[in-house]
Amino acid sequence: MTTLITEGGPVAADATVTRIGGVPLAPPGTAWPSCADCGGPLQFLAQIVLDRSGAAVTGGPGRKDRLLVLFACQNRPGVCQDWEARSGANLALVLPAQGLVPIPLPVPTDLDEGEGKGEDHKPDDPDEFQDDEDDEDEVLLLGATRAAEPQLLPEAPDFDSARAAWAARTGLPRNHVLGQLNGTPAWLQYDRTPSCATCAEPMRLAVQLQEGPDPLTAMNFGSGRAYAFTCSPCTDAAFLWQC
Repeated sequence: MTTLITEGGPVAADATVTRIGGVPLAPPGTAWPSCADCGGPLQFLAQIVLDRSGAAVTGGPGRKDRLLVLFACQNRPGVCQDWEARSGANLALVLPAQGLVPIPLPVPTDLDEGEGKGEDHKPDDPDEFQDDEDDEDEVLLLGATRAAEPQLLPEAPDFDSARAAWAARTGLPRNHVLGQLNGTPAWLQYDRTPSCATCAEPMRLAVQLQEGPDPLTAMNFGSGRAYAFTCSPCTDAAFLWQC
């Protein structure tokens, strides 16, 4: 049995559902995370609803107990090592599903001092301030918010066979599948299942993601796949991608 996820249509940017894009939710007072490589703010990618066991909720009456929120650096693609788990260039957090608020956007900063646009820079064109803010939002947030709709395929033993079966059933291209919830990772390279930083046990796949066909919500995984893992007893999480 495999549970795929496909685009489920627009939802509110702060909806407490499994979604791609929108704004990240966290306890009040949480600061926007930054990249350990370049120091710039990370981009928010996705939010996955988890149950008490740490598994992704696949529909039905299951309790929404926690949220898994995912970030990666897009300030300097290919330079900051956002493909590596625990590199500091990405972040996966497991948070309680209640009492959360949107994380305030950080104050825009200039990562390239040589461009001559530091704190004292005053543009000749007043619209440049708005342009800078728009550019910053493109780095911090995806271009739209889409629900991730679970698609249960009981007959499919793994992701690739499930994706083929879904495409045959719907007549849509395979790249319309955004990934899978739970199950076994479909690695593009070798198995890189991380161990929990607290208990050292192998972690459990919560979600596997791929970029998808919509440029507004496409996440940059080098045309590959991303994998987010959790350890429920320790509320630890890790994120990585392969191409």
